[in-house]
Amino acid sequence: MKINAEELQRQSLELLAEQQQPENNDDVLLVRRVNHWMEQASLRSIPLMLFGKFWHQGEVCILYADSNLGKSIVAVQIADAISRGTGVYPFDVEAPAQPVLYCDFELTDKQFEARYSVNFTNHYEFSPNFYRAELNPELEIPEGFADFDEYLNYALERAVLQTNARVLIIDNLTYLRSETEQAKDALPLMKQLKALKNKHDLSILVLAHTPKRDLTQAITRNDLQGSKMLMNFCDSAFTIGESNADSSLRYLKQIKQRNTEQVYGESNVCLCQIDKPFNFLQYEFVSFGEEWQQLLRKKGEADESLIADVMALKQKNYSLREIGRALGISHQKADRIIKAHTQQL
Repeated sequence: MKINAEELQRQSLELLAEQQQPENNDDVLLVRRVNHWMEQASLRSIPLMLFGKFWHQGEVCILYADSNLGKSIVAVQIADAISRGTGVYPFDVEAPAQPVLYCDFELTDKQFEARYSVNFTNHYEFSPNFYRAELNPELEIPEGFADFDEYLNYALERAVLQTNARVLIIDNLTYLRSETEQAKDALPLMKQLKALKNKHDLSILVLAHTPKRDLTQAITRNDLQGSKMLMNFCDSAFTIGESNADSSLRYLKQIKQRNTEQVYGESNVCLCQIDKPFNFLQYEFVSFGEEWQQLLRKKGEADESLIADVMALKQKNYSLREIGRALGISHQKADRIIKAHTQQL
C-alpha cells in the first residue's frame, strides 16, 4: 500500500508526540500529571504512628542527644512497643505489631541484660518480633568488599531480609559511617538509608549525638552532630534534652516532621523521668512543659523563683504531682523544696 507524503508526516508527528509523553521518557525525573500522583498516593495507606507524633511509618527518622541522656533507653522502649503493637500516651503506636531489627552497636549483651532484668534474674520477656543485632568481634571482611562500611551495609540488608523486619533501628550513626561532618560524607549515607527504606518498605530510626552545646539555649536542628545534610534528607527528627530545673528529668522535643504538625515544640515538650519499676528500664512520661523552664539559668535566680512558685502552689493545696506537672519538675523535687523551705522558717 502506497502512503503519500501527507500521511507520512502525520505518522511522524504522532510518533514524535508519543515519544514526548513524560511516561515514555523516564530518567532521573519521573514526570506525570499531578492528578496521576494524587491517584497513586490515594492507593497507599496513611502513615501510622510508631512513636506518637515523633515518628511515623515509612520515615527515616533521627533521634539525637548528648551522651548519657538515655537515647538507647528510648530506642529499646520504642522497639519493644512497635514489636507488640501497643504504646503508652503520648508515645502511642498505631501500627500493628511487626518485626523490629535493633542494631545495638553500643551495649554488650551483658549490659543489655542488666537493663532488662532484676540483678540479672527475672528477665523482661520481649516479643518474638523483636530482634537484636550486635557487631561480631571476630569479623573478617570477605573478598569482594572494598571496606568495612560496604560489608556492613550488605549485612544490614541481609539481616532485614532474614528477620522480615519492617522497622530498622540503628544505635548509633557513627557505626554506619565514621565521617558525617561533611556534606560529601553525609549525603551518600542518607541516600543509602533512603534506598534501603524504599527497597524494603522500611521505617528507619537512627540515633546520633550532639556536640557540646550551650545549655542556656533551646535545642535546634543545628545541634545535630555532623553535616546539616543529615537533617535535610531525613523525614523526621526529635531530640532529648536534660532538664536543668530537675536533674532527674529529660524532655523530648520535635525538631522536624512531615506527616504531622509540630505538637511537641519548644512550648510543649514531653517531660519524662527514667524509671525501672521492675525489670524494664524506661522513660516514664511525667507532664508537658515549656523548654525554657528546663534550660540552664543563673542559679540564684532560678532557685528563688522556683521555690516561690512551689510554695505558692502549695498554699493553693496543690498535690506534689500537680505542682510537678505545673512547674515541669518531678514530684520528688517539689517535696524536697517544700521540706527544705519549711525547715528554714
